[in-house]
Amino acid sequence: MTRMRAVEQDVFGGAEVLRLVERDRPEPGAGEVLVRVVAAGVNPADWKVRAGLVAPFEFPLTVGLDFSGVVADSRDARFSSGDRVFGMVFPPRGAYAEYVVARADAVAALPAELDHLEAAALPVAALTAWQALHRVAGLETGQRVLVHAAAGGVGHLAVQLAKLRGAEVVGTARAAKHDYLRGLGADQLIDYTETDFTTESGMVDVVLDAVGGEYSVRSMEVLKPGGILVDVTGRTGSAAHRAAALELATARGQRLAEFFVTPSSTDLADIAALVASGKLKVTLGEVLPLREAARAHRIGETNRVRGKLVLRVDA
Repeated sequence: MTRMRAVEQDVFGGAEVLRLVERDRPEPGAGEVLVRVVAAGVNPADWKVRAGLVAPFEFPLTVGLDFSGVVADSRDARFSSGDRVFGMVFPPRGAYAEYVVARADAVAALPAELDHLEAAALPVAALTAWQALHRVAGLETGQRVLVHAAAGGVGHLAVQLAKLRGAEVVGTARAAKHDYLRGLGADQLIDYTETDFTTESGMVDVVLDAVGGEYSVRSMEVLKPGGILVDVTGRTGSAAHRAAALELATARGQRLAEFFVTPSSTDLADIAALVASGKLKVTLGEVLPLREAARAHRIGETNRVRGKLVLRVDA
């Protein structure tokens, strides 16, 4: 059997538990594709899984949800060997590897206009922004949306998708990132290090919360009756904060939704079309080789990244 490189861990812990190893290449089953990975996206969920904050996983464990690459073998009629694709895969056999097996319905064709680095940055962040705003919140033209962590992986895409829907966008971010976010279309920006967003944002119809914790609770102060807060943090924060936010939402006639991304080849294809047409832009924060996965996690955990971190797997 062909061997491949992958990043694995045998215990939960800090970034130091990640190690580059060699193991057997996986084989696809019915309805699956084997993809030679060119690049893998790095998401907050990756270090939460690595640290054991999300759910128990079997070891050895390979994290990573986003990938872009070339089909090496397909057991689904929608794809053939040589097709350029991008999509999602889940631990314990995640995307930090030279080959991944993914469900065909979690993969989409990669338009010629997109390179693999851009594509690897898209699946989780773009699907989260897309599904949270459109399917969960039902964002409409003319509504006001507050995007927390607006310059982050999910946030910078949410700003653009909300503007494409015709919404007015308020974002929280450090002052150094305001010009960048204005360039993406944000209408109002609040430096959360200097200003309490609840005194500056005005009332909003939708809150997209990628921070969680007390931000969810405080956000209820600016959410209109009937409005919705979509928490996209993956339920890794304080249960007490979630309970307090839910209590406030119930008392004020607001809605609180805890969101979990759903892999979708259809949604990925729609997102890819927007990027290919130039209507949606993905920002790459830093590109590192696969062997520096631990460093990528350390950078990401600072919460100071603009856009998305990506691992170049074929480097």
